[in-house]
Amino acid sequence: MNVANWRTPGVVLACGSVILMLALGTRQSFGLFLQPMSGDLGWGRETFAFALALQNLVWGIAQPFAGMIADRLGAARVLISAGLLYAAGLALMAFSETGLAFDVSAGLLVGLGLSGSSFGVVMGVVGRAFPPAKRSVALGIVGAGGSFGQFVMLPYGQALISQFGWFNALLVLALSAFLIVPLASALAGANTVPARGNQSVAEAVQEAATHRGFWYLTIAFLVCGFQTIFIMVHLPAYLVDKGMTPVQGMTALALIGFFNIIGSYLSGFLGGHFSKKYLLSWIYAIRAVAILVFISLPLTHWSTWIFGAIMGLTWLGTVPLTNGLVAQIFGVKYLSTLFSIAFLGHQIGSFIGVWYGGYMFDSTGSYLLVWLVAAALGVLAAILCLPIDEREITAIPMKKAAL
Repeated sequence: MNVANWRTPGVVLACGSVILMLALGTRQSFGLFLQPMSGDLGWGRETFAFALALQNLVWGIAQPFAGMIADRLGAARVLISAGLLYAAGLALMAFSETGLAFDVSAGLLVGLGLSGSSFGVVMGVVGRAFPPAKRSVALGIVGAGGSFGQFVMLPYGQALISQFGWFNALLVLALSAFLIVPLASALAGANTVPARGNQSVAEAVQEAATHRGFWYLTIAFLVCGFQTIFIMVHLPAYLVDKGMTPVQGMTALALIGFFNIIGSYLSGFLGGHFSKKYLLSWIYAIRAVAILVFISLPLTHWSTWIFGAIMGLTWLGTVPLTNGLVAQIFGVKYLSTLFSIAFLGHQIGSFIGVWYGGYMFDSTGSYLLVWLVAAALGVLAAILCLPIDEREITAIPMKKAAL
């Protein structure tokens, strides 16, 4: 029996889901460290926020390269390297006493770790492991794995901080992230659906660059990053500022994580039956309305819980739909590469959202303007998704110069 046969689509899906659970769930807990670390180390919120903004930017810039390496040399090598970088970055976060040291650990190392252990690489393998009829649902399931990580890792992270302090909590999270390394073996040489055409990676990138819908998708993804990372990092502090407890802030993020599981799977399921671009447009529109209603009504436990549930249903639902749309239009041969380029837009938005949130709070003592910008951008993204041409295009190799 061929040794590679054990890496069935089901095994790839299960291990890919756990990898995303660890990578994304750990990252989602970083907002819980903002207040205790800033308070103990004498930092302003912008210092902490800038490091996480840098993390998202490094993640976004490095992910297309991680995707290219995964497409050409295999995902396992990328995942092993990323798991080691992620664990090292988390451990060094605990020992960072200056803003610069925190930028290197939380920003550079964790950002590089995320670039090779998150959506682009994992979803590229999953997308190639399943035929088109099952691909959207499979992407929704693996996306739900990442969502489950938020639901599990947030209470886990809060419990670690409460029981052992933020320093020891980061060391334990580093050990958890190291589990990505052994799980990577399941994604090495996995059985895949044959890809169409003999395109080179350069030809595939050029093809996407000339497709107007790819840029609309990327800009809309930028909005997604701005909204989600601003909320992930600053919502707990926002709620504490308004008189709630840190546990209530953690609960709000955990609710987002729980409903995110449902939303990610549902987006993948619906994406297999309905137009993906219209589903994306609805997601961005719903987010915009939810944000405006949340900041307009009096803040209560119920309003926070309802907001968390609605945001959770739309949180990572954009990821399987965007990934599925890229695969639908351009094929799966260079899915990790092309999705990673689109994801760079998401991370540029993440950088702006998390840094701008910290900057505006330190400057004005309020997050109000950031909330309003997030809502306005949601309307813009909803509009941009509508004209995307979802039809599959025929890959045409670039013309070679005449000799």
